[in-house]
Amino acid sequence: MNLSIQNLSHTYCGPSGPVKVLNELSLSLESGRFIAVQGPSGCGKTTLLLAAGGLLRPTSGEILIAGENPYALSSGARAKFRAAQVGFVFQQFHLIPYLNVLENVLAPSLALPGKSAHSRARELIEQFGLAHRIRHIPSELSTGERQRVALARALLNRPKLLLADEPTGNLDSDNASIVLDHLAAFSSGGGSVLLVTHDPLIAGRAHQIIKMQPGKPVLNP
Repeated sequence: MNLSIQNLSHTYCGPSGPVKVLNELSLSLESGRFIAVQGPSGCGKTTLLLAAGGLLRPTSGEILIAGENPYALSSGARAKFRAAQVGFVFQQFHLIPYLNVLENVLAPSLALPGKSAHSRARELIEQFGLAHRIRHIPSELSTGERQRVALARALLNRPKLLLADEPTGNLDSDNASIVLDHLAAFSSGGGSVLLVTHDPLIAGRAHQIIKMQPGKPVLNP
């Protein structure tokens, strides 16, 4: 089991009082599975991804990644654990603007140094058709190229779990298909994908679709 979430709840402190965005949510994601999450804005989809990836401590509930609770670790140990186990892909890419393609793909190796990081990065850059862009900075890339860099970066440390928040939201259909093909290949190879999307066509590529509603529990045992 690459991801297990039990009774997850989270409440934010809003200007008018507490705002509960997750309510007793439970789901499991096994190796080789691709789950898409859909729901209206404000229902907690991004909060779910952040909590699932060890970036946002939930108000209550338990999260296990590869059998371990990231929130039981110190902040430093949690960062290393995250770097080893989880890859993140975001709609806005979050590339470092002054680093070139190679340097951006290598960024996760700062938290988890390894002798093979450079060769792994070059392998991914070649795989994603970016070898001719290896020394270019993000502003010199197309939107599709930037998302492929972000996906290559997410895969650098060979994570077991990929968390993707609207990864095709800024892409045309051709580039969206390329990204989805790579996500599907990752799950086919034994990885797990949890993807948030508003696009029903994209969600159709997943093994399972989970529908979220504000304040309502989700149960996927």
